[in-house]
This record gives sequence, C-alpha cells and structure tokens, in this order.
Amino acid sequence: MSFNEQFDQHGAWRREFALRLKLLAEWMKDHDLLDAAVEERLHRLETQVRSDKVMVAFVAEFSRGKSELINAIFFAGYGRRIMPAGAGRTTMCPTELGYDAEVPPCLRLLPIETRLKTQALMEWRAVPEKWARVDLDVNDPAQLAMALEKVAEVRHVTKQEATALGFWHDENIDDNPLVGPDGLIEVPKWRHALINIAHPLLKQGLVILDTPGLNAIGAEPELTVSLIPQAHAVVFILAADTGVTKSDLAIWREHLITEDDENISRLVVLNKIDTLWDALSSPEQIESQIQRQRHNCAEILDLAVEQVIPVSAQKGLVAKVNRDDALLAASHLPDLEFALAEGIMGKRQRILRSAVATGIAELRLEAGRSIHIRRRDLAEQMDELRGLKGKNASVIKHMRTRIELEQTEFDTSGAKIHAVRSVHLKLLRDVFHLLGTPTLKSELAELTHTLKQPGIKFGVKKAYSQTFDHLRGALQKAQTISGEIHTMLMASFKQLNAEFGFSLQAPQAPDLNRFANDLSLIERSHLQYLGVSNVFRLSQSDFSERLVRALATRLRMVYESALGELELWNKSAASQLDAQLRERRRNFGRRIEAIERIQSAASGLDERIGEINVQAQELNLLDNKLTDLTSRLAGAPVNNSANVADVDEQGKVFATSAA
Repeated sequence: MSFNEQFDQHGAWRREFALRLKLLAEWMKDHDLLDAAVEERLHRLETQVRSDKVMVAFVAEFSRGKSELINAIFFAGYGRRIMPAGAGRTTMCPTELGYDAEVPPCLRLLPIETRLKTQALMEWRAVPEKWARVDLDVNDPAQLAMALEKVAEVRHVTKQEATALGFWHDENIDDNPLVGPDGLIEVPKWRHALINIAHPLLKQGLVILDTPGLNAIGAEPELTVSLIPQAHAVVFILAADTGVTKSDLAIWREHLITEDDENISRLVVLNKIDTLWDALSSPEQIESQIQRQRHNCAEILDLAVEQVIPVSAQKGLVAKVNRDDALLAASHLPDLEFALAEGIMGKRQRILRSAVATGIAELRLEAGRSIHIRRRDLAEQMDELRGLKGKNASVIKHMRTRIELEQTEFDTSGAKIHAVRSVHLKLLRDVFHLLGTPTLKSELAELTHTLKQPGIKFGVKKAYSQTFDHLRGALQKAQTISGEIHTMLMASFKQLNAEFGFSLQAPQAPDLNRFANDLSLIERSHLQYLGVSNVFRLSQSDFSERLVRALATRLRMVYESALGELELWNKSAASQLDAQLRERRRNFGRRIEAIERIQSAASGLDERIGEINVQAQELNLLDNKLTDLTSRLAGAPVNNSANVADVDEQGKVFATSAA
C-alpha cells in the first residue's frame, strides 16, 4: 500500500470517528449524560482527531531533486510538475504546503526583510497583512505551477545587506554565497511561504515542509529548532552520483540527527539513481553500484541500510504521468512510498489511536458516574418505599416530614461544598501561576540577557541548561501541588460522601512528566543548534533575539497544553459535585412526589415501586448502550468502509456510513 493510499484510509477513519463522536454527544445529551467534564472530553477528542496533522519535512542541500520528489509522491495526479523543480536552485525559502478550510486557495509569502525584525515566524503568522498573497486556481495546473514558481524568486543585495539578513559572515567565508560580477549577492526574496490548497492529502491533515539548503536552514533559527524537530518524519535527500558531500553531512549532523527513537523517523533518499543507468553497464552492474552507494551512505550517516532508499524522483514522476508501470518499478518510488506508509503513517496511527482509547475510557468513566448516581438513588427509593408497605397514614406522613427535614439539611451543604471549591481553586491558581506566561517570561529573562550580549557567547549553553532546569523545576513544583490538591480532594470528598451519602471520587491528578520530556526535546534541539557553525550567527544580537523568541513560542505551546490538562482535571472534579447536587435535589423531589401519590391513592405505593423497577431496567440498558458505543469508538478499525447502523433503545439510528 502506498503512502497516499494509507493516508486516504487514515483520513477516512478520522472522518468516521469524528462523526461517531458527534452522534455520541447528541445521544448523551438526549439522555442527560452531558455534564461539563464529559462535554469537554468530547470536544477535545473531536478536536484531536479532526485537527490531527502529519508533517513530513523534506530536507536537502540545493540540487538534490527535493522538489521533484515532492511532485512525484504527492502531485503526479496533476499530470505535470507543480512545485518548481528545474536545474539549479528552485525552492529558495522554506515552504509549507497544507490546508485550512478557513483560508481560500492561495500562496502567502513573507518578505525576507522581516528578518531585520526580531519577531518569530509564529508571530508573523498572526499578521496576515504583512504577507504577499497570490490566489491559486486549483483546477488549473498550469496557473498553479506558475504561481508556485514565486518560491524560487531571489533578490540581489550588497554584502552589508546580506550580512544583516543572515546570509553573509565574514568569519565563515566557506559557507557564504557567491558574489556576482556586479559585487551583489543572491539571497531569497521571501523568508517563508505558505501554500494553502485543497489537495486530497492536505485536506486529510498532511503538511509538507519543503526546506532549502544548508545556508538558508541555518539562517532561520525557528525552522531548525522548532519546525523540523516537530515533524513526524524527515526525508533527507542525497544525490546518488555524489553520495554524502561535506554540506550534506553538515545538515545531517547539525540539524537532523536525533537521540530519540534511534532515528526511525528519519528516511534517507538516494535520489537521481537514473544518473547511474549507464548503457555500457549491465543491469546487474548498475544495481551493484547503487547498492554500494547505499551502504556507504548508511555507514557515514550511522543508519540501518534499510533507511536509505534509492529512488529516481524524475523517472517516478514521468512513470506516474504516463502510467508506465515498468518505469515506475525501476524508479523505486513505490519502495519509498511503502516506507513512508509503514513508518510514518503506521506510527502516527498507533499514537493517535492510543490517545483516543485513553480519552474514550476517561469519557466512559465520567459519564458512568451519572448513571451510578441515578442507580444508587433508585435503590435508596426502593428500600424506602418497600419499608412503607403495610404502614398506616401516620407513618407515611412521618416519612414525608423526615424527607423534608433531610432536604432542608441538605440545602445547608452548599456552604461546605463551596468551601471545598474555594480551597481547590486557590491551590489551582498557584499551579496556573507557575505555568503562566508571566512566569515563563521571567524564567527566560536571564537567557535572553545572555544571548543579547555582544560578541561570541561562550556561556550560552550554560544559560540554556540553567533555564531549562528552572522550567523543569516549575513543572515538578506544579506536579507536587497537583498531588496536594488530589490529597485534599480525596479527604473532602470522603467527608462529603459520609455526611450526604454522595459517591464522589477524586480524579487522579494529570501526569506532567510528559511535558518535562517535551522540554528536554526542545532543549536538545536548541543545544544542537548552538554548535560551532552557528557561533558567528549567535554573535548578532538580533539573530539571538529571534532564537529566544522562537524558543518562547514553542515553550508557550507546551505550557498551554499542560494548563489544558489541569483545567480538564478541575472540570472533572467540579462536574462531579454539580452532578451529585443536581441528582440529589431531583431525588428529593421524586421521593416527595411518591409520598404524595401514596397518600392520595391506595395503589400509589405499588405503582411507584413498579415505576422504579422500570427505571432501573432502563438505567441498565442505558449503561450497556454507553459501554457498547464507547467500546465501538475505542476499537473502530482504521480501514472501515462498511456501513455502520447502531440503533439505540428508542430505535434511533446512531451512525451513518463512513464519509
């Protein structure tokens, strides 16, 4: 199965899951099971599945056939090249291809001059008026291809301008671009490009990151320390006729090599194997030469040879356009697509399905509590009513008086519950302060100061280590306070359970350790960037400030995710109190109503007992249905094109065919 086919199946599963989840929410609302915590979990699950993105970064030095490879894998259906892929330098600026339904098909280009300012790329994304925009006609491949040629546009600037923009360094002349006869230097016209088109794969959540060569990668800190490290897979392209060059090795060592997952998310493409198709050599000799180059590359890059895939992107594209199966097989493009499908999509699906299963289990637990409360209240009513059998009117009247007294006493419980909430929220505010934006800015102040110092910064790695130690310490302190909150909730809930017959259970505090792991990954990517090759760039205060602002943007994302977990935890605790207060008040009303019916009619007692039996049976059916529906969601197959018709106890169709 090709990458495109597997991505299609993944997209179909995501759409079907989101539909099932929406219909589950409607069913739960109809049966009064949708409290604040359950609603929040449903919303998060739907957002997680609908907005799940898979980013594949294509990284290479200039003229390795990177854009042609993107054309061959993703855009052959247009019957022509879409990304510019001629001789020489084509993609001059980092280019993201994705889909946002809120934005019309267009190409947005951020001028290179924005590098003279300190804002991070993420901040520029929030200022759309600063981007040049070109509308795209997705139904006109020629217009689309012509418009995308703008990513290859260049400017010619003086050495002084090139230095200010980060493309020229007097101290590191080997990596500087060539100076033209007129003394001017060629630099990209654009800093970053965003392409928004409704390509089938992009609509399903694929994001393609096309990066330029070493000089441009190093000059854009956010690309190196944020975008590429966050990609779910990186495809590194080499040329078969040259193997691993010095600049290729520099990109690999400085920007791509990682310590996590043993580099399994890194694929190396040995492109342009058609340059080795020599008419004077036998097919066996050609294959031997390709395999020799493949093993050499794997050894130099310290990878398993299976992760180095020989390909001819150009022949693969031609073969797809002309429907030439023999040429397609010879290009080995299907081998790369299979590796992408099995490695990236397989891994991504497992991660997403695991997260979904956890979320569904928590959703089932939250909703199940409401059913448990109702079942317990029915059992109490049943015991109460059975105790009235054969009793006279005065005993029944006394029972009513006792229920009304219980109700009055219960109404005073609001003060105690309010006290529990007040203490809970006070402790939570301490956690929110630890992970809030002002605290994050304060923690980054020393690092910012160090990076802004003029000249070579020999103490920058130490400053990074200290900053991340403080950040991890704040997370650990937040985890400790969360544990204290959990202990407090357990004691408070136990007391409320004893006094008012509740069945409150303190939800387990979220595990913040995974966010500490995220911090470690961010730290690693930054420390890797602080190598010798970037020491001169770091001597520029504006470049250093861009680096720390890119860091702040990524750290905010981590902290906001942690705060989101804490807020959900808070809702889970609060919604239990709300649900049990609501059900208890309803229960008092039902008990008094039952007494009134018994007092007014001799048959009222037996009728009410019969009604409670029916309600208990309906609750059992409701609980079984909830278990069935959530189990189906958690275990829904990735590839399921069959029609789904789940019918609830009222005969309503629960789900429709897969989208």
